[in-house]
Amino acid sequence: MNVAVRTPPTRLVVGISGASGVIYGIRVLDALNELGVESHLVVTRAALLTLSQETDFSADDLTGKASVVHKLNDVGASIASGSFKSLGMIVAPCSVRTMSEIATGVTSTLLTRAADVVLKERRPLVLMVRETPFHLGHLRTMTALAEMGATIAPPLPAFYAKPASIEEMVDQSVGRALDLFGLDWAPVKRWDGLKGPGDA
Repeated sequence: MNVAVRTPPTRLVVGISGASGVIYGIRVLDALNELGVESHLVVTRAALLTLSQETDFSADDLTGKASVVHKLNDVGASIASGSFKSLGMIVAPCSVRTMSEIATGVTSTLLTRAADVVLKERRPLVLMVRETPFHLGHLRTMTALAEMGATIAPPLPAFYAKPASIEEMVDQSVGRALDLFGLDWAPVKRWDGLKGPGDA
C-alpha cells in the first residue's frame, strides 16, 4: 500500500517576552517573511508593554507580521504539541523570567509550554537572553538550559561587521540567531578572514 508523504511547510515558532529589545523579535518576523518561512507567534503581556515603550509599533503592527498568532493562554494551541512540526523555536528577546520558567519545566503560558515542547522533541531552542550583568543564579539557569539542549544567544554586537547603525547591529544578531536553524538571511555580514592595511 502506497502512503503519501506529507511535506510540512518550513515554519518557526517565535516567542517575544518582556525584556528590553522587542525590536529583535520584530526583525525575526521580518526576516522570516523575507525568507518565506511560516512564523507562529506568541507574545507575552510584558512584551506588549515593552513594544509601546521602545517602538512606534502597535500590537496589531506586530502581530500583522506573523503568519499565525497564538494567544498567550491558549495551551491547546498547535504549538503546544510535539506533533506540530517546526524548525524549532526562538525567543527574541528572552527575559530572565521566561528563561527561568523554561528551565524549570513548570510552564504557565503557551510561550513557555511551546519552548518546553521544542526541548522534549530535541529541536533547536534559541534564547536571545537580554539581561546584564548576570548573577550566579542566571548563569546556573543558562547552564541548565544548555545541558537540556537549548542555545543561549544573547544579542551581542559583532563589530567586525562594522555596523553603521543600530538597525544593522540588530539585524546582524538576528541573522546569526537564524543561522542556528539553517536559515541564511541576506543582511548578515560574514567574516571572511583578517585583512592587512593594503587589502581591499
